[in-house]
Amino acid sequence: MKRLLGLLIAAAAAPLPAEQPAGTGPWIELLSPRTKSLDEHWTTTGNWVLEEGVATLTPRPGDKGWARWTDYLWSKRDYTDFEIEFEYKIGKGGNSGFFFRVADKKSPVKEGIEVQIFATDPAKPQDKLTDHDAGGIIPGLKPHKNNSEAPGEWNKMSVWHRDTRIVVHLNGTYVNAHDLGGGGQLALRPRTGPIGFQDHALPISLRKIRIRTLPPLAPDDR
Repeated sequence: MKRLLGLLIAAAAAPLPAEQPAGTGPWIELLSPRTKSLDEHWTTTGNWVLEEGVATLTPRPGDKGWARWTDYLWSKRDYTDFEIEFEYKIGKGGNSGFFFRVADKKSPVKEGIEVQIFATDPAKPQDKLTDHDAGGIIPGLKPHKNNSEAPGEWNKMSVWHRDTRIVVHLNGTYVNAHDLGGGGQLALRPRTGPIGFQDHALPISLRKIRIRTLPPLAPDDR
């Protein structure tokens, strides 16, 4: 247990792991200025429009809430252990989320893990943060620090997931971590599944999405 805790703290302490484990895959661009069509890596029925490497969601008249599952921006392939980086921009009151370890794309909120994307006021005190602020892990894990840019500005988020461990950085600063090895409802999510971005019927822009696979942990490192 002490070894497990030490590894988790070490992973969380740096903006990005200083040395990637042997077997780490190359970065794959899922959204960049070279992307010609969202169909290259994504599937959606939502009103996501690609322009010069930026995917922007503009809700259609009548779009409400977050339960229009196929309107999410879903990856075409599944992922297990990975590191992902992306930038997002949302206005005041904006709300979205990054999903992974999803068992069923028709029920990602109940059968997946979400890292919250939210227009958190940069002036919001740390002791007032909840799991629904930027960098929160839903349900129940509020970020340790408020490192959001102002609404309307670009934010950079990275999510590192390997075996049972999740580490979140926002704008280059560690803001959250969790070890699913401790049990709880999130530990019941499948290790492998699609990744996706939520259509909450609120505008959001995404850019510079890239991902690389990580090798599974050796038994002695768990």
